[in-house]
Amino acid sequence: MSWRSKTLGDLLEANARERGDAEALVTPTARLTWAQLQHRARSAAADLQARGLAPGDRVGILIGNGEDWLSLFYGAALIGAVTVPVNTRFKAAEIAYCLKQSDAKALYYAETFLKIDFEAMMPEVAAALPALKRISLGSVDWMAETKPVLGPSPADLLLIQFTSGTTAYPKGVMLTHDNMLRNAWAAGTRIGCQPQDRYFNCRPFFHVGGSTLSALMSLAFGCCLATLPTFEAGAALAMLEQERCTLISGNDTIFQMLMGHEDLPKRRLHLRGGWAAAGPLTMRAIIDKLGMKHVCAAYGLSEASPNVVMNDWRDPEELRVQGLAKTHEGLEIRISPQGEIQVRGWSVMKGYCNNPEATAEAFTEDGWLRTGDLGEIVADGRLRMVGRLKDVFRVGGENVAPAQVEQVLLSHPAVQTAQVVGVPDPRLGEVGCAYVTLKDGAQASEAELLAHARARCANFRVPRYLRIVADFEAIGMTASGKVQKSKLREHALKQFNLVGGVK
Repeated sequence: MSWRSKTLGDLLEANARERGDAEALVTPTARLTWAQLQHRARSAAADLQARGLAPGDRVGILIGNGEDWLSLFYGAALIGAVTVPVNTRFKAAEIAYCLKQSDAKALYYAETFLKIDFEAMMPEVAAALPALKRISLGSVDWMAETKPVLGPSPADLLLIQFTSGTTAYPKGVMLTHDNMLRNAWAAGTRIGCQPQDRYFNCRPFFHVGGSTLSALMSLAFGCCLATLPTFEAGAALAMLEQERCTLISGNDTIFQMLMGHEDLPKRRLHLRGGWAAAGPLTMRAIIDKLGMKHVCAAYGLSEASPNVVMNDWRDPEELRVQGLAKTHEGLEIRISPQGEIQVRGWSVMKGYCNNPEATAEAFTEDGWLRTGDLGEIVADGRLRMVGRLKDVFRVGGENVAPAQVEQVLLSHPAVQTAQVVGVPDPRLGEVGCAYVTLKDGAQASEAELLAHARARCANFRVPRYLRIVADFEAIGMTASGKVQKSKLREHALKQFNLVGGVK
């Protein structure tokens, strides 16, 4: 099989035509066939048009996983609009930043989600973006009929994915229809996805793991996607059994939560494969405890749509357990003298939205994408990921840039300096640890500073540990006066009695 460039609308139309009565999507509140999903996407497209949105316009979606998110995403794609997924854990200032940076003209949002009152955040968003059209989910006309439009081309933008890099602010990764759909097809081919499969999605749709490697993989192969509004291990196991799901994907934290849940022995699972971004011990447990004999190891990043290397489901088991995977056809990887993995080829982003400086920094002079990750190429051209070069840590699958958290802590009037590192956590993989110094004469408690952070950034960014220190001299400073993060992390491991490195 080979890939022929196409748009999201092309695939949706083909599925509705060829398997219109087959199930396409199952959620706790809906069960849609491909024909019904296409109709709902067309209604979403009509709603967008009725509000004056046109090809090329950027549209934010702030909704939990489900039929509404997917219908709006597909509907926007049908008229050539560009989706800007918004993390449902974001606070008002973070929401406004992403929408402003992407030049979004509209935001579709759920009034509430997981007891988070997004409606209450809208005045602050409106103050920052007065021209933004704010559309609550309850006002969407799901019976509208779309007007014919000149559809987008495969090279047109489909989505702007905000990702946490090493800077204080997220960057908007610009991905095209061809970037994402071809990536979904290539990865799905490697895991052996078929129309008869039932694929359980653990990842939020506002991540490329949920959009490209779950929703669009289902679209590319015409299989049914089952998803929950958010991941919870017990509910996930129940849906896996009830829907007789055959494929699943996720990071090590997700699989560890599934395997550690008390309901696992009670559930009769039908899983045969999927993909996992996990270390060898977790990969072995996935095969032994979940019965996923054909699970494949995966590595990627948002800037590459995201998947760069993936095992073939027919690879020897030991290669898959060890995470030794090959690039997709048409993609290339190389290792820099510093050990950094660098990528070139069709899945690489068009750049960061409205950020030419960051875009330039993301590429080498000869056009390779810098991943910020360390790796080595072993026998047979397979990649082994070694660790992260970038100053980013992952909390339960969420990237956290220390600079972002440091900026929040520095916004407290008593804080003079702030330094954040990632430290090991048995459940989430890593969590944040912050050290701060106070201004002369200022007073603040550690609890007060944590509360300050909790009110201003997503929960996964809030440090688990925080200590107020007099200075960083005893911990480790460079000759230029900068704090050495490696020494700071070593200090944290000892102070909080944390053992082991990050998995």
